[in-house]
Amino acid sequence: MDFMNRVAPELRAGLLGLEVIQLPEDLMRARKNADLNASQVGQTSNAVEIVNVYIEGPDENELQLRIYTPVHQNTQERPALLWIHGGGMILGSPEGDDRLCTDFAIRADCIVVSPNYRLAPEHPYPAGLEDCYSTLEWMSEEAEARRIDLKRIAVGGASAGGGLAVALTLLTRDRNGPELCFQLPLYPMLDHRNGTSSSYEMTHPSIWNRAHNIAAWKMYLGHQFNIEVPAYASPSLATDLTGLPPAYICVGELDLFRDEIIEYVARLARAGVKVEFHLYPGCYHASEHVAPEAESSQLIRTEYIERLAQALKREPERETYDF
Repeated sequence: MDFMNRVAPELRAGLLGLEVIQLPEDLMRARKNADLNASQVGQTSNAVEIVNVYIEGPDENELQLRIYTPVHQNTQERPALLWIHGGGMILGSPEGDDRLCTDFAIRADCIVVSPNYRLAPEHPYPAGLEDCYSTLEWMSEEAEARRIDLKRIAVGGASAGGGLAVALTLLTRDRNGPELCFQLPLYPMLDHRNGTSSSYEMTHPSIWNRAHNIAAWKMYLGHQFNIEVPAYASPSLATDLTGLPPAYICVGELDLFRDEIIEYVARLARAGVKVEFHLYPGCYHASEHVAPEAESSQLIRTEYIERLAQALKREPERETYDF
């Protein structure tokens, strides 16, 4: 059966509407299109304030953080989500996820911080990951001023952002950095080797496919692509997955990342990490964004937003008794 016949009928029209690009040749055009799409997101919700803050990042570069804060008064500390946008490590911006981050903020009553991390090939690994780590440190340092509950900080992202979120959990654990209570990597980009069956299966020109993925990894890793690649760059290489935060991970049946994600999920479980995993039939990479009105898209989106809200819910205080 060819690829299109495997796609859920409600998702086919969205797939046909996607622009076909070639990488790396069309990178600048793809970036312009991503920026244009981000600018057309429009009004999100009056219930959330969106501001940009600029901090000093690694290598003394200026790092933009886009912050989403529920406007209603809350006398208690709020949880926080460090959200990392997707784009193959080579394109995209926080503004493209304004609606999603607004929904996260409303449903989980949390502060969302999304870094405009440096992109490859101009800034290869580890630039983007270090920007994300600096963001996490900033959130920890600003916790008192912004009333962030240090016990309820999560990290998440989609596609390349999901891969960076996974890498960040490894890096934070090994550096004894700020505590993370939860991770939400959605169809994450985990393995530079592109050796799985699903990597060879998904070659349709409109979706994120094998050719795109290989080109993106080469740009992200730069000169390191053909030498020993660190696990913080390509998390599937990590040998020790113990001590990582609980995870919710999902992927479509027709996503080229399917097999590397399934393998990683199994390894998390074997390492004793609490993990919930969903495989969605007939869905391709990021299909809930390509065809947002489809029933499966609404289910996918609702589920991962709800899982975040559950993970960030304040634990009820235990009653104490004097005898």
